[in-house]
Amino acid sequence: MKREIKPRMLSVDEAAGYIGLAAKTIRNRIGPKAITPFPVKPKRIGGRVLFDVKDLDAYLDMLPTT
Repeated sequence: MKREIKPRMLSVDEAAGYIGLAAKTIRNRIGPKAITPFPVKPKRIGGRVLFDVKDLDAYLDMLPTT
């Protein structure tokens, strides 16, 4: 029986899809010159920019509901 392994770290494109934003929006907000920085700090591993799913979930949980 195969178990599906869910990744803990997501690329910028995957994180964008996960939280419903455009990847370009995230890229613009994680740069050093970002006027409004992205609230979730990425981790840089081997030249890749990755987001922890737990951090993204915490960010989504703190957003106000309408």
